Amino acid sequence: MISFNYETDFKLKNEKDISTWISATIISENCKEGDLNYIFCSDDYLHRINVDFLNHDTLTDIISFDYSVGKELHGDIYISVERVVENAKDFKVSFDEELARVMIHGILHYCGYMDKSMEEAKVMRSKEDFYLKERFLS
Repeated sequence: MISFNYETDFKLKNEKDISTWISATIISENCKEGDLNYIFCSDDYLHRINVDFLNHDTLTDIISFDYSVGKELHGDIYISVERVVENAKDFKVSFDEELARVMIHGILHYCGYMDKSMEEAKVMRSKEDFYLKERFLS
């Protein structure tokens, strides 16, 4: 089950459509949907998590805690709405596109994709682009 939680004034406009898209992505990746929690928050909120749990004193757009068991995906995905706004400006894309990219990025990590090396990042970006087309062209 996919749930959306808010630690900020931001609210998704279309939770049902987004859930359907994420579920379809999980199925396409031959995985099973478990309990997945998206938590939308501020830079300060996510920064505290980054420092307290990962010992990283930096701002970030997403932090995910993966509790998956095999191909059954479980986890908490924290997203800084402020970072998404800034990144959308920097990358010259819409807020909705950047938010969708970040949301599916977390799921792709749970599906086993990494992005530490250049080659892994290239594969991750390709997968993100594929699923973004599914989201915005369907």
